[in-house]
Amino acid sequence: GYSPREMDFIATKHAAARDIALSFGVPPMLLGIPGDNTYANFAEANRAFWRQSVLPLVNKTARALTNWLAPAYGGGLRLTYDREQVDALAAERAERWRQLGKAGFLTRDEKRVAAGYPPLGESGDGPA
Repeated sequence: GYSPREMDFIATKHAAARDIALSFGVPPMLLGIPGDNTYANFAEANRAFWRQSVLPLVNKTARALTNWLAPAYGGGLRLTYDREQVDALAAERAERWRQLGKAGFLTRDEKRVAAGYPPLGESGDGPA
């Protein structure tokens, strides 16, 4: 086993690693740092990491690149990303589709807008 001094060193090391992870918006659970019970499981921690850390940074970067490049390529230029391709958010996506599918009171266009797609216009106005 470890001596009390070695155990104290290990605890201090884990505390420092936890503080560093949190300062970068990374749930310590994703790095295997013990003692962090903020999330119920790894998948929940991973979703939170993407929603609260990665995507805001991607949004900020895309805005900055758009502002930098748009004057050279025309005002209509807009850099973006496809959030639907983020595997960590697949469970949220599936739940959103399930809820929209059950919402019989929404028109097809309203469902498309809620899912992040443009409306179809007249052809999509009836109940879905």
